[in-house]
Amino acid sequence: MEVRDPIQVYDKKKVSAEEYLAFERQSRDKHEFLQNEVFAIAGVSLRHNKIFANLFGILAMRLRGKPCQPYGSDLRIHIPENTLYTYPDISIICGDFIPAEPDPDTAVLPTVLIEIVSPSTRNYDRGGKFKLYRDIPTLKEYILIDSEAISIESFRLNSTNHWELEEYKDVSETLTISSVELNILLSDIYEGTKIQ
Repeated sequence: MEVRDPIQVYDKKKVSAEEYLAFERQSRDKHEFLQNEVFAIAGVSLRHNKIFANLFGILAMRLRGKPCQPYGSDLRIHIPENTLYTYPDISIICGDFIPAEPDPDTAVLPTVLIEIVSPSTRNYDRGGKFKLYRDIPTLKEYILIDSEAISIESFRLNSTNHWELEEYKDVSETLTISSVELNILLSDIYEGTKIQ
């Protein structure tokens, strides 16, 4: 999802988190919130939707009945440490669903976050957004899936609390999501996208 420039809410450029949440409940569009500014999120491509459907379907089926559950891009995540409210493409939450204060429809403490990136979002998702995501104390893996080429970057927190990158560039490879003990073929993730 592409994040645009800040917008005005209630005729104000700077708003509180409470004002943002009230605005978001009434809006048909999604918005991110960071440090008292609200940012519109643009729509996504057909390929983005296909990759999402493929991967989310696999995760939902293979994690069914297990302590970790996947959620789609309608689930808002809040990071109290840096004020961000955002909508990752896929969140995996392990253990109990812990709602954010004061909004029961917003989650905190995901274990895995997955973003499906496009040319317009790649730099933000890999840079600024990843920096914000690293403030989540429970986050173990951050996965970026390219919607224009066979390319996945998987960042994992290692045993010394440092982020390590593993790259996947071939459709015959298998993506490992270690924290939920899953292996997923890239061919299944990219099925039907016509990406070579």
